[in-house]
Amino acid sequence: MGEFTMPSLGADMDEGTLVEWLVEPGTPIRRGDPVAVVETAKSTIEVECFESGTMGRPLVEPGTTVPVGTPLALIETAAGTRGKAGRARKPRKEPQGPPAPERTRPAEPAEPVRTLEPVASEAPGHGHVEAGPLIRHLAEEGGVDLAALRGSGPGGRVTRADIERAAAAAPTARAPTARAPRARVTPLARRRAAELGVDLSSVAGTGKDAAIRAEDVSRAASGLAGAPSPPPRTTAAVRASRPSEDQASAMRRAIARLMSRANRDVPHYYLSTTVDMAVPMDWLHDRNRRSPMSERLLPAALLLKAAALAAHEVPELNGFWTDDRFTAGEGVHLGVAVSLRGGGLIAPVLRGADTLEVPALMSALKDLVSRARTGRLRGSEVSGATLTVTNLGDQGVETVFGVVHPPQVALVGFGRVVDRPWAVDGLLGVRPVVTVTLSADHRATDGAVGARYLTAVDRLLQNPEKL
Repeated sequence: MGEFTMPSLGADMDEGTLVEWLVEPGTPIRRGDPVAVVETAKSTIEVECFESGTMGRPLVEPGTTVPVGTPLALIETAAGTRGKAGRARKPRKEPQGPPAPERTRPAEPAEPVRTLEPVASEAPGHGHVEAGPLIRHLAEEGGVDLAALRGSGPGGRVTRADIERAAAAAPTARAPTARAPRARVTPLARRRAAELGVDLSSVAGTGKDAAIRAEDVSRAASGLAGAPSPPPRTTAAVRASRPSEDQASAMRRAIARLMSRANRDVPHYYLSTTVDMAVPMDWLHDRNRRSPMSERLLPAALLLKAAALAAHEVPELNGFWTDDRFTAGEGVHLGVAVSLRGGGLIAPVLRGADTLEVPALMSALKDLVSRARTGRLRGSEVSGATLTVTNLGDQGVETVFGVVHPPQVALVGFGRVVDRPWAVDGLLGVRPVVTVTLSADHRATDGAVGARYLTAVDRLLQNPEKL
């Protein structure tokens, strides 16, 4: 039996609040599936599961704040019973001896679908029948009457194969009563709908596969006319109804703690350079003229790609300072600082940014920014950055010197592209330029390494077609 624990979603996270379960006990889950919504000081994040199996018993109720590493739920893995660390137990070695004569065994029935807490019922004419939550769900979707089935599993348990055979055997009979599949509803959303008097059939889901989440119910409730809704009673509902200022205040406190520690513990050094953007801007304008509106690029896409490729060339700035030594990152994963509408910031991660084509990087950037500002990021998208980039050009800022985000060892800043007098081959003209800055940890590198990085950014931007 594995454990799903409160994850660490950043170096500054010590605890988190479980807001909502996205799956019910007995639901099959795969590695990478979002299973819960967690609120940190900075954002509300969908957290994925890191092993496949069946969702087991929840150990923490929505609305509860627990430290990082606290078990939130049990997960029954496909390999069967597991230890606390999620590793399969080793089979016991049997004593060696002469091989036993081979026995002929009768064919075994189809293996039942593994479920938790099977529910027994009496089937008219067939005696005792067992079916778990998943089987009942499959039967309901397929229009199969469980009471009319004889289970082929051990102890008369109904299996997936039984449901599929019954569904295939009577297509005509089910046709008159066939109905569209119901939208999946998270447990917290179902409870909140009951509290607020919301009809779930009228709610449009915004979760994965159009699943209805608690925030969808709250949004639907706020749009209802007529009688006022009863006050929320659950802890999670109370948290969801708090003013946004509470979240903003918690975020500012988290940022204050992290930045104070960074300025106190990290010996920074700062470098800057000015890059001639005439060539990349001409290339960008030419490409955008020939592209549909939805595929046009912003200068930020070129700047980020150059920052990522330069980090690949100068790996001394792409990694972490831990245990008094530098560890290079496995890949270039850019944390992109995003300002939030309610105040504060978050830095979602563009994974493998150096390997992305510029259009793909632009698309990923827009998606991350949009979901960061609506609280729809996943856990894997807010941790693991090897280098952070901040771009305040759209705010009119020409130069930005940031603070290194430990345990990272560098932060790159881009300002606004502005027209300035610029001499080329002895001739003075007006050209677009951008100021690029580097804040770095002096324990990991010296100024010469930082200078190599900024030189690489400049060189890469002068060849935009190779980005």
